[in-house]
Amino acid sequence: MAPSLASSTAEKLKKDGNTYFKKERFAAAIDAYTEAITLCPNVPVYFTNRALCHLKRNDWKKVEEDSRRAIQLDHNSVKALDLGRGANLKDYMVEEIWQELSKAKYMEWEETSSKRSWELQNLKEACETALKEKHDSCQMEGFLDEAATTHKKQLEALGRVFEKAAEADTPSEVPDYLCCKITLDIFRDPVITPSGATYERSVILHHLEKVGKFDPITREPLDQSELIPNFALKEAVQAYLQEHGWAYRA
Repeated sequence: MAPSLASSTAEKLKKDGNTYFKKERFAAAIDAYTEAITLCPNVPVYFTNRALCHLKRNDWKKVEEDSRRAIQLDHNSVKALDLGRGANLKDYMVEEIWQELSKAKYMEWEETSSKRSWELQNLKEACETALKEKHDSCQMEGFLDEAATTHKKQLEALGRVFEKAAEADTPSEVPDYLCCKITLDIFRDPVITPSGATYERSVILHHLEKVGKFDPITREPLDQSELIPNFALKEAVQAYLQEHGWAYRA
């Protein structure tokens, strides 16, 4: 089958699957998505849609398999991770999927960072060479003291410029407000309590289940139903990770 025909047929099958899903005909939806995957095996949304069907059928192993495949195909998409969280996917499975995503994103950053560092170093050396040539020219014209002072200042300014350019790729401490107060790790799925405290969802749920139904910091009574997703903080974390890929390993 020609690529264009395979793609259009796969998209039609996806739409059929979506229709079946809305009617809660999950088996038929799975069949449709599977056919779409057979035609176009590199489209992540087909895998996430099928994973959602498996989720509705409590088939956790297949949810994990399809979610992993979707993440492998598209490191910039977290739908494969979020679909599980929104439906109470087992914590250990969510953790494993997050680790896969973090590993992939870190490797992506590492590759890009290495290339960027190499380019910056080459550019810096070129600038230093140009400044040295200018300095040597001034020396030949007899402006020794003035040329030496100017050259030193220019080199210092150049160093500051390239140091600033390299900051985003230099690992440091993640800001406290982006980290859970219990785990001290960067937030993945932050939720806020009525008291205003924000915790990692899996951590606070574990606390409520194993320790007691109260806020671990304020000690005020707290029920799972009172937890609200902290979307503003989650967006802030995603923006930070976008600019500081090393933080996926922080």
